[in-house]
Amino acid sequence: MSKDGLIKLETELKRLKFGERPKIVAEIKRARELGDLSENAEYHAAKETQTHIERKISDLEFSLSRARPIDTDAIPTDKVYLYAKVLVKDLGDGEEIKYTIVPPDEADVDNDVISVKSPVASAMLGKAVGETVDIKVPAGTIKYEILKISRD
Repeated sequence: MSKDGLIKLETELKRLKFGERPKIVAEIKRARELGDLSENAEYHAAKETQTHIERKISDLEFSLSRARPIDTDAIPTDKVYLYAKVLVKDLGDGEEIKYTIVPPDEADVDNDVISVKSPVASAMLGKAVGETVDIKVPAGTIKYEILKISRD
């Protein structure tokens, strides 16, 4: 996992533990004070939210316990590898797009940071500058030419 990915997970864990968890505990306490718990929808909703938060915390702690930082500066740029930034040209419409290839839990599709398991990334892995890739997507096939591979 990249250093940025680790920081992102640690930040999310802190937010859940020290922000969301205390809020939901207070909400459960307030809902409990309303009386009969068997028919208290607010209480049951808060308890369900608490279960989801605790599950997320547990998953993040597990991920962080197994994660090891990778020095992304040491990754070669001769071919597309994990953590590469790849500038491609869509041969269909001429549009240029810069993708960053990351592990699934670091993906942010809205910012073109895509999972290594995505059709686009998996088609580009191991390819070099100048090569073209055919990517099968639900809407058909996209053809990209790899223009540049970098770390920045």
